[in-house]
Amino acid sequence: MAIVFRCEKCDTRYRVNLDKAGCRATCRRCGQNIVVPDPMPRDQVLDLPTLQDQRQPSLPLPPADPARFKLVADHIEHHLGPIDYVFHELVSEYVHIDIHRIPPQKHRPWYTLVTSGMSERPMTVPDGAESLRFAELLICLPPHWPLSMEDFRDERNYWPIRLLKVLARLPHEFQTWLGLSHSIPNGEPPRPYAVNTKFCCSVLVPPLTCPDPFRTLQIDDDQTVQFYAVLPLFPEELDCKLRDGMNVLIDRLDSARVTEVVNIRRKNSCRKRWSLFG
Repeated sequence: MAIVFRCEKCDTRYRVNLDKAGCRATCRRCGQNIVVPDPMPRDQVLDLPTLQDQRQPSLPLPPADPARFKLVADHIEHHLGPIDYVFHELVSEYVHIDIHRIPPQKHRPWYTLVTSGMSERPMTVPDGAESLRFAELLICLPPHWPLSMEDFRDERNYWPIRLLKVLARLPHEFQTWLGLSHSIPNGEPPRPYAVNTKFCCSVLVPPLTCPDPFRTLQIDDDQTVQFYAVLPLFPEELDCKLRDGMNVLIDRLDSARVTEVVNIRRKNSCRKRWSLFG
């Protein structure tokens, strides 16, 4: 399945793969900024209370596949840099989620955390989106973020790792799927991930800080792994997306220079501004 669309300014026709939905580009004819439209019904909020009826019984873990693990790790290192540590799960349910850590480097001065194991099982995708059945997630953290096992006793340090694990398991636990522009609140009503932040929900976006070839990994003829970035949001930003659409939110986030590098002090791109003059 492909996405066919036209530039709103000059009407130039484009045809791109489905995995490019939500990506930004420049029209080659007129230079207009373009957001590739999303033809799939992915703009809903996935909230756990609503999904509870779909919760699957605990499933036997897929057998360990060292060759697949190595393929994912090699892909990460080829595009993002050397992995210096892997956070291995001791207890797993549905899938075994490991998290690869790439330390800060000159060209990427932040930590990058990438899951491995979410793609061990296919997600339950809509008809026409079979190419998006397999996915892994990533998030980036500032170079000063505490990342030792002792540090993880404090939820203010651990919440991004917990978020990756919860989201990586969610499609298999509730027989659903995650794709670009899916948003997931932290409860209903959404509550902050930790006491040091007002982030209370997330949206999946293309990996904004990563080279384009990193975004997909071909395992075999039937399996292509999509890599999505987890971008934590303020409640007003989620409201903007649901009210005005993903394109409007993307413009707001771009204006605030927001990427998947977590900044708990960043500007709320959709916060209301009050004026004494109405």
